[in-house]
Amino acid sequence: MALPGLARALIAAGKLGQKAAEDIYRKAQTGKTNFISELTGSGAVSAFDLAHTMSASFAAPLVDLDAIDATRLPKGILDPKICLDFRVIVLSKRGNRLTVATADPADPSAAEKIKFTTQLGVDWVIAEFDKLSRMVEHNAASTSDAMESIIGGDFEFDETSMDAAESSDVDTSEVDDAPVVRFLHKMLLDAFNMRASDLHFEPYEFNYRVRFRIDGELKEIASPPIAIKEKLASRIKVISRLDISEKRVPQDGRMKLKVASDRSVDLRVSTLPTLFGEKIVIRILDPSSAKVGIDALGYEPEEKARLLKAIERPYGMILVTGPTGSGKTVSLYTCLNLLNKPGVNIATAEDPSEINMPGVNQVNVNEKAGLTFAAALKSFLRQDPDIIMVGEIRDLETADISIKAAQTGHLVLSTLHTNDAPATLTRLRNMGIAPFNIASSVILITAQRLARRLCTNCKAPVDIPREALVEAGFKEDDLDGSWMPYRAVGCQMCNNGYKGRVGIYQVMPISEDTQRLILSDSSALEIAEQAEREGIRSLRSSGLHKVRLGLTSLAEVLAVTNE
Repeated sequence: MALPGLARALIAAGKLGQKAAEDIYRKAQTGKTNFISELTGSGAVSAFDLAHTMSASFAAPLVDLDAIDATRLPKGILDPKICLDFRVIVLSKRGNRLTVATADPADPSAAEKIKFTTQLGVDWVIAEFDKLSRMVEHNAASTSDAMESIIGGDFEFDETSMDAAESSDVDTSEVDDAPVVRFLHKMLLDAFNMRASDLHFEPYEFNYRVRFRIDGELKEIASPPIAIKEKLASRIKVISRLDISEKRVPQDGRMKLKVASDRSVDLRVSTLPTLFGEKIVIRILDPSSAKVGIDALGYEPEEKARLLKAIERPYGMILVTGPTGSGKTVSLYTCLNLLNKPGVNIATAEDPSEINMPGVNQVNVNEKAGLTFAAALKSFLRQDPDIIMVGEIRDLETADISIKAAQTGHLVLSTLHTNDAPATLTRLRNMGIAPFNIASSVILITAQRLARRLCTNCKAPVDIPREALVEAGFKEDDLDGSWMPYRAVGCQMCNNGYKGRVGIYQVMPISEDTQRLILSDSSALEIAEQAEREGIRSLRSSGLHKVRLGLTSLAEVLAVTNE
């Protein structure tokens, strides 16, 4: 009978007889139990004697686990399941090596598994088996309890609700851990129900946190055990069809979540290697957001009229500007939804396409494959388009082709990153576009921001000094006492006094007077003064109007607009 290395070491040290060792080993195999459990449980060798014998036989240090604070041990390096299976615990990490406590240093499979899982070397120290077992089981129970407290014991999970089926050539046995699967699904559903736009899964040295971006602000939702970080990352990668073995470079993928029998949302996944694991951000792309209608976006009647008049033009360029996350894509797709008719050919180039719209030919830009915005635009012009949407004008070539498309009978919609509408014109000039090309092609520019909307259930009037209101931008005529500002309070129905967001817009058509200023290479300041003379509100003025209507607070407007 081939005895394990630990049994042979005990026999060589004179601590155990050959026959006794064979009997105990046979009993362990028959009962499918651990050999050391049978050995110490039968009283043949005490846990104390076993530890000292292993320490002497393998020249490994002996450690007393009673003297170690379990709460200060490194977390998340080794899967709790591996710790339970092999009865090991990581005591420290230094460089690319781990110090691991074990009662059986003769088991080669334990060292191989740890090295393969962590890609780190292993230095054994010997611990008494009974103390080691207690610590391992306590840590595993703590992890399980923490997960259950987040998930809830009665949370039901239906695997079929994940529409993104795993590829048949991917072995998911390592990532199908039920608590992790249930936790991920719960986080996704919670994010959708809380109207979050993004989920952040963030590993740190000693903790792990999950945050949701709700109404533009990040809010910490859960702090799961750090031990789940590898399995959670692998699970997300599998259902997003990413490479689960690649942890050194960023990856991008997609998946779909079914939130009702007749409704599903697309999720865009981005992974990023950090010091302590992969940070994963999941963006929720709800296709219904593009179909809410232009009235729901928050345009004032005159702003809406200007925009609708522009998109009804047969050719020209409409630009939407604003920072990342200001709702530019939703605004563009709302316009496309109005224009999307059977007799119209619409093509879009995005990086990547965020909202799927039937009837629109959508192209994902792929820089590595040579499919740039400029290359896509050139192809579009050979596809007999009526309307072209470019995700973003980033360079002179893209801008030049877009301008020429707008001048040759196409309606072109795109975005730029500028502070306001007048600055967009000077930005195009700085990119190298000739003033006469700008003046003859751009027909309207919309600058926008998203401000948090006050909760109608709990908002309360606030007394703001007249001087502060004037300093914020209100005119003396506005302060006639016919309205009052409101402040955020906070209740169970909202998020710190806010619920949802409202758009703040500066909608600037390019008039003949503005065209003359462009042709004379005027500054953004001069163009802004002309826009004001034409009755076009600045972003700050538009935001202050929302304050007068009681839709948002003055503090919020001051935070999202700058003057």
